[in-house]
Amino acid sequence: NEQPQMDYIRLFLFMLLSFGPFGEHTINPSWVAVQELKKLGLGSNVDLHVYEVPVEYQTVQSLVPSLWKQYHPQLVVHVGVSGMATTVTLEKCGRNHGYKGLDNSSFCPDSQCCIVGGPDCIKSVIDMESVCKRVTASGLGVTVSVSKDAGRYLCDYTYYTSLYLSHGRSAFIHVPPLGKPYSGEDLGRALQAIIREMLTLLDEAEGKINSQQHIH
Repeated sequence: NEQPQMDYIRLFLFMLLSFGPFGEHTINPSWVAVQELKKLGLGSNVDLHVYEVPVEYQTVQSLVPSLWKQYHPQLVVHVGVSGMATTVTLEKCGRNHGYKGLDNSSFCPDSQCCIVGGPDCIKSVIDMESVCKRVTASGLGVTVSVSKDAGRYLCDYTYYTSLYLSHGRSAFIHVPPLGKPYSGEDLGRALQAIIREMLTLLDEAEGKINSQQHIH
């Protein structure tokens, strides 16, 4: 008898990093959204780890690599707030240079870059356009868009660092401020739908690679 295929119940080790308070955001809407997602969950086959990251360059420099080393997740999704956003925004790439804004500790890297000698831009392996189309087609009731510029502050800095360490197996989602126009619950549902699509795409890509290896 043939053994049943178990590919469809792969266990995903998945990490979600969100930011702490900064500026006028005494409670960061991205952290509220992540807490709502945690309540909803991502299914029994996803081992979810959630962290709140201080808005500090030096903490990011030490924390993000240590988390990758500790967990070796299949995917890390970062969530941050954009005061200018009115949609939930999927960031396609992180950028290495142009970091001039001071963090919560009034610090800015002298090099104004994430990784000295690293490429100018690193793209996520996740096809954000496909994720956006799939989530929009699901009738979620939350508008999702795609961006190529994560803003050259801690969000972008963290994203690039994670992309560099993971060879692109990271994603970044910007959420708007609470009530402009979405509630924390709305944002939690949006994160759940978006991340499920990301994991599906990743699983489909892994499945193709495995089947090609099997054929050869």
